[in-house]
Amino acid sequence: LPRIITLQASTTKMEIAKKIKLDCLANGSLTDDPSTWHGSSLVSVNQIERSGLRLLCRSASAMRSLVRCDGGDDRLRRRVLSTVFYEPSTRTSASFQAAASRLGAGVVHVDASGGKSGKSSVSKGETLEDTTRCLGCYADAVVLRHPVQGSAERAARGSGVPVINAGDGTGEHPTQALLDVYTMHDELSETGGILAPPEGGATEPRTVVVLLGDLKHGRTVHSLAKLLAKSGARVDLRYCSPAPLPMPESVRNYVTRYPNATQSVVDSLEEAVVGANVLYVTRIQRERFASDAEAKAVEGKYVVDKALLERPETPKSMIIMHPLPRVDEISTDIDDDPRAAYFRQMENGMFVRMAILSLILTGKE
Repeated sequence: LPRIITLQASTTKMEIAKKIKLDCLANGSLTDDPSTWHGSSLVSVNQIERSGLRLLCRSASAMRSLVRCDGGDDRLRRRVLSTVFYEPSTRTSASFQAAASRLGAGVVHVDASGGKSGKSSVSKGETLEDTTRCLGCYADAVVLRHPVQGSAERAARGSGVPVINAGDGTGEHPTQALLDVYTMHDELSETGGILAPPEGGATEPRTVVVLLGDLKHGRTVHSLAKLLAKSGARVDLRYCSPAPLPMPESVRNYVTRYPNATQSVVDSLEEAVVGANVLYVTRIQRERFASDAEAKAVEGKYVVDKALLERPETPKSMIIMHPLPRVDEISTDIDDDPRAAYFRQMENGMFVRMAILSLILTGKE
């Protein structure tokens, strides 16, 4: 009888822990209270409340000052971060590892990008859930990139430690969206930033953001459009893409729920940038097409180059962003143009990910 009672008590604790974990994945669960981030997974921008976004931006700015003054600190000393990538990555992988190192944490990296021909146990047929759960035995959090949409949430539901979505197929890339919004807010700071609280109501100036390129497959733009709408910012989203690659209906429907955001489709790049504050460029994601012929049919349709920037109609104050890598959609001859913000954007990625790790692993800014 005592054995049965012990098992029942243990089961109750497990059920409570599971409920807490599922609550952390709920919409709007991450607020300006740092304790709401502590121990939580981050799989979707849906989790982030407007106040939580402001908290993260404030924390990222503090991390930038910390790095520039002292190089970092040791608040995550004796913590371990595991990064497991089923798809190739340079910036997301390196910035998470750098972010952890800057805060004193150790890093265990698993390259699972080779699939069944790779070097990890994925080649032996190990499931995503088993891989994530095992890594949680060694680490305090797991950063996951996977080619299947919804994989991060699957992993988070079975993991014993927080899981951070570093891109799940054509689904979402929440930490990229967070660093993108932070970059926009920072770059547009002279006019109050994109997250400036509205004071003039309907007469308050709006921020025009052009999303250009492969909008169908680009998980970065999916998360960004949703986060901008949810942020409360007064934004006009202009979608400019090849005809076969429009913004998915699910994303457009999500944005429609927020009256602060408007949406329009513009076929011409030259027309799309008129009056724009931000031009956000994405590459054609060749790896997600059924054939090379389909990809080649849309490659090179839009190119951001000196000719575009020198047009009188192109705003002199418009910033140009790109999640990188780029192929041929942004010419290298504009890299030195002050409007080119994509390398500053990449640096911001480390600061934002430092803020995310601090909040999730310590519950403090």
